[in-house]
Amino acid sequence: MTQTPGTPSFAQLQVLLAVVDAGSFAAAARRLNRATSAITYAIDNLEAQLGLPLFDRVATRKPELTQAGRAVLAEARAVTHGVDMLRAKVKGLLEGLEAEVSLAVDVMLPTARLVDALQAFQTNFPTVPLRLHVETLGAVTQLVLDGTATIAISGPLNVAVDDTESIAIGGVQLVPVAAPFHPLARLGGQARGAARDHIQLVLSDRSKLTEGQDFGVVGPKTWRLADLGAKHALLLAGVGWGSMPAPMVKGDIEAGRLVELALSDWWAATYPLRVLHRIDSPPGPAAQWLIERFRSQM
Repeated sequence: MTQTPGTPSFAQLQVLLAVVDAGSFAAAARRLNRATSAITYAIDNLEAQLGLPLFDRVATRKPELTQAGRAVLAEARAVTHGVDMLRAKVKGLLEGLEAEVSLAVDVMLPTARLVDALQAFQTNFPTVPLRLHVETLGAVTQLVLDGTATIAISGPLNVAVDDTESIAIGGVQLVPVAAPFHPLARLGGQARGAARDHIQLVLSDRSKLTEGQDFGVVGPKTWRLADLGAKHALLLAGVGWGSMPAPMVKGDIEAGRLVELALSDWWAATYPLRVLHRIDSPPGPAAQWLIERFRSQM
């Protein structure tokens, strides 16, 4: 009949880790400020509960883990780490930290800025989970308005948004580009007024906030997409022309995969970015720290 193992206590698992990390029962006793006999007794009880020898105490003078002991050790570390994280989480909640931060960002936000902020956030708030949403135009703001996102990094809106507070955090330059074999690219300096005669790839808004509004549209021939990655791929394939965040296409322009167009009907565009949150739901400590991180990048 298969033996059912008992349930070890957290204290027993801590003793097991102390013996392994310290290298001996005596060293573990000093580390835990307990008698060596108490350490031995705890390990004996743990082995009895599990029904497995964890240390080979016969072949070597120094306690060596058995194969079963190494397997149990890995699980013991996972359990104690989980308990440590639980305690840190509860401590943060008691101190007022959010249970979770939900962040919505405009797809135009440069990846380097997003990665910088989230790497630093993880370091400073390891117990606070983060939920990330990436959207375009008014869809970013809509996530804040409906409570899905705590804070948002939003682009420009040509409509008034009540009950929100916004903080400017700079912007990103947009450049008109096309594949080198696209007709506009082949025209070179003579392409200045010809853009309206070719298909322009335009990001569309999935929300109702800016439905029907156009941002930087030059002519009547447009293809509308809700995904910046798809727009990028189509531009590389020579399907239309369009504006892109300069950091995203810098490598493509340098490598000759895309060409920056000289267009007379294109204004030197900076896509403004701002942090947005609801007035009636002010950001907590972690979200406020994230806001300041984005501001500091300016």
